[in-house]
Amino acid sequence: MKKILIISLLALISIYSFKKMIYNPYIWKQTINSPEHKLQIGSFIFNKTTGVNGGSQSIQTDYYIFKVIEINGDHVRLSVVRQLSKNNTILQSDFSTTKENFEYLKKHINKITITGILTKDLFVGNYEPYTVNDYLLKKYPSLEKSRYYFEDIPEEKKKNLPLPTDNNKLQDYFSTIYSKKEIIENGKLALWVLNNSNNPELAKRSAEDIDLIQN
Repeated sequence: MKKILIISLLALISIYSFKKMIYNPYIWKQTINSPEHKLQIGSFIFNKTTGVNGGSQSIQTDYYIFKVIEINGDHVRLSVVRQLSKNNTILQSDFSTTKENFEYLKKHINKITITGILTKDLFVGNYEPYTVNDYLLKKYPSLEKSRYYFEDIPEEKKKNLPLPTDNNKLQDYFSTIYSKKEIIENGKLALWVLNNSNNPELAKRSAEDIDLIQN
């Protein structure tokens, strides 16, 4: 009986390893080469992150939707898709969304108006940040249709410019930069980071699995 259990356990481990190391990467590469799921500027990336909730020590899953706003060599800049609050009522305390909304947007994101808003415009005037206001509605009329948005960068910064040499500007540049190679080859979000130096490093150990890329 003990021998049977050991054999069964080894078989399960083998199946899991095969699925994780061979089958899943194969399916991912097949999928990402299709027009609907190919990585490009404007793509939406759906990501689920599971970890321990620091307060209760329970397992918690966070759901994120990103918009690809820049691709420069291996550098892919992502911006979180979320909703503006209304009437000074905070809709979201962070950049994650609910499981229900996550699954809904996976199917319908191309039918929803999502506005790119320059970060500086979110803090103009005496309005509450991340809240719909007269200034935003005037500059971005599409917000009348939907309060979904992502923080965009100016067009001149999307022209594959050389990396900045100033340390502060370099820190800003690498705030939300992920590896294109890791996305395409492994289906993972791996951040480029600066570890107390001006030499970016790829944080592969903390890379997160991508659930879906949708165009």
